[in-house]
Amino acid sequence: MTLDHIPVAVKMSADITSVGIAVGTLAQVLPHIAALLTVIWTLIRIYETDTVQSLLGRKHGKGTGDGE
Repeated sequence: MTLDHIPVAVKMSADITSVGIAVGTLAQVLPHIAALLTVIWTLIRIYETDTVQSLLGRKHGKGTGDGE
């Protein structure tokens, strides 16, 4: 599963929303489902990082081709 097709601005908006939800959850303003969705989104974003992808041996060349 990859989020490469989603524009960076959309991902940034979702990240900001995720942080807001996390803060709201810690303040006990939002229901538990918001916390669950935030954890899921955060895990997806962490999974998508180059570091995790390289640890899993799934790092790709972003369509440029590495010639190997």
